[in-house]
Amino acid sequence: MTSSQNPFPNDPDRSAIWTMLVPRDIAAYVAADWSMVESDFVAGDFMGINGNKTDNPDGWTISFPTLEDYRDEWLRQAHEGQAQSYAEDVEAGIHRATSLTEIEITGDRAIAHKTFNGEIKLSNGGADRLNWQTLYFCRKVEGTWKLTGFVGYLPYPMGKTA
Repeated sequence: MTSSQNPFPNDPDRSAIWTMLVPRDIAAYVAADWSMVESDFVAGDFMGINGNKTDNPDGWTISFPTLEDYRDEWLRQAHEGQAQSYAEDVEAGIHRATSLTEIEITGDRAIAHKTFNGEIKLSNGGADRLNWQTLYFCRKVEGTWKLTGFVGYLPYPMGKTA
């Protein structure tokens, strides 16, 4: 079902982070089912920064001061995606456009660099263009990697403004 291959098969920590941020996140998003990813977050220690498609940090905003704020926007976007008429399998298309090969781990903290760069064909002959990147902040909690926040909706590559 997924076209993505875990680039960290021999690294349990990076593999766990990759699994959380790629196959599990994509499957939940396509299903618009927050319950599939809800336990991946440290709710009381979460903050999401919206890069607003600019590489200038002066334009970045705290759009998601709480996990609930992010959940609501995530669900809005997921339902919006479900309303689209695609000419191909949307989950496979998102996998094809997604890359997560850089994860820095220091102690019980990690930064994962996830990029989206591709298209999913629409039924009307057009394409849904995915082109941004996100830095995810993770923390190991009782032996399990969890998300504490992100800086997302950044241009990809940096230096390119939408």
